[in-house]
Amino acid sequence: MIERQIDIPTADGAMTTFICHPERGGPHPAVIFYMDAPGIREELRDMGRRLATSGYCVLLPNLYYRAGEMELGPLTPDPETRKRMFALMESLTIPKIMRDTAALLDFTAGDGAASAGPMGAVGYCMSGQYAISAAARFPKRFAAAASIYGVRLVTDQADSPHLVSAKIKGEIYVGCAETDHWAPMEMVEALKAHLKTNGAKAEVEVYPGVEHGFAFPQRAVYDKAAAERHWERLHALFRRRLG
Repeated sequence: MIERQIDIPTADGAMTTFICHPERGGPHPAVIFYMDAPGIREELRDMGRRLATSGYCVLLPNLYYRAGEMELGPLTPDPETRKRMFALMESLTIPKIMRDTAALLDFTAGDGAASAGPMGAVGYCMSGQYAISAAARFPKRFAAAASIYGVRLVTDQADSPHLVSAKIKGEIYVGCAETDHWAPMEMVEALKAHLKTNGAKAEVEVYPGVEHGFAFPQRAVYDKAAAERHWERLHALFRRRLG
């Protein structure tokens, strides 16, 4: 496995990005891995590595670069850490992350490790909305997008993921936890109903008996069986759509 950490120029500064891909057989289809609220950490890098071993060039960008933050440390009940995390999360918007995504696309176009063919995207928690939005904003590039216990997939904003999903040309996978304060079943059912009406090629799957964050091995709510199922779904999606 080849790993790099580089600063990718964007309209708002330099976005530190962890990149990993197999040592042989390249160039590889690119997959953007959008982080969750606690920020870049070794847990996420390990998940990126696991995805990359199946033949992808995985890009894990630090979405908090505008604030000069990256690794916030373990997610603990410490009130100051949580307050900072939520402030950083609220500082992000879909337009900002789409500008960042455009910068990542420009980078992959000139990087020998990434192939010029179809790309994938996956986002967890706060970033599920960004994976879906990227596939809608750049439909010619993204052939597959996955949201894993993503939040704010149905909002009253014009750029809500459920509304823009009609622009997606590729395939969508949405994996949801049965118990999720941040993405309740009301949102999941509304999303499922809307996707049926707009003709999107999409699957919304509820993972029974698990909670928000179940795929992260360092979380107390980690569920191995559900986490492995999510990996199976991701690999199958990207294999179908990216080759």
